[in-house]
Amino acid sequence: MADDNKSDEVTPEEQALADEWAAALDEAGDADQDDIDAMLATANSSPRMPMEEFNAPSASGGDQFDGTDSPNLDVILDIPVTISMEVGNTDITIRNLLQLNQGSVVELDRLAGEPLDVKVNGTLIAHGEVVVVNEKFGIRLTDVISPSERIKKLR
Repeated sequence: MADDNKSDEVTPEEQALADEWAAALDEAGDADQDDIDAMLATANSSPRMPMEEFNAPSASGGDQFDGTDSPNLDVILDIPVTISMEVGNTDITIRNLLQLNQGSVVELDRLAGEPLDVKVNGTLIAHGEVVVVNEKFGIRLTDVISPSERIKKLR
């Protein structure tokens, strides 16, 4: 019975978080549905810039091309992306997830020796195999998906 009361107690961290939420809600004021609808109408009525194709000439006449009818990739080369290698995956229940501990083995959907998936921002771009380079793991690309196939996967 004493354990039940202990779980109902609020920790100082929980109380501080609740106080922050209460203060934020007080600052928000009494926004009703009419206020929300008015904000959405204002946002939807604002003029929007037309979408331009990446390989289409720029409407501003800027130096977007290098003269070979291909886009100037310099504008996007410094954009960071996340690359990940996927060994495999599986679906398990939350009950089994909570029972995992050190030494547990999770069976994946791949066979041993099967290539890994190489993904950029979650999109499959290649397959590869694990290698060791200077005592660190690496991946040797064995099959790279063509740019046209990558575009098809995005749609």
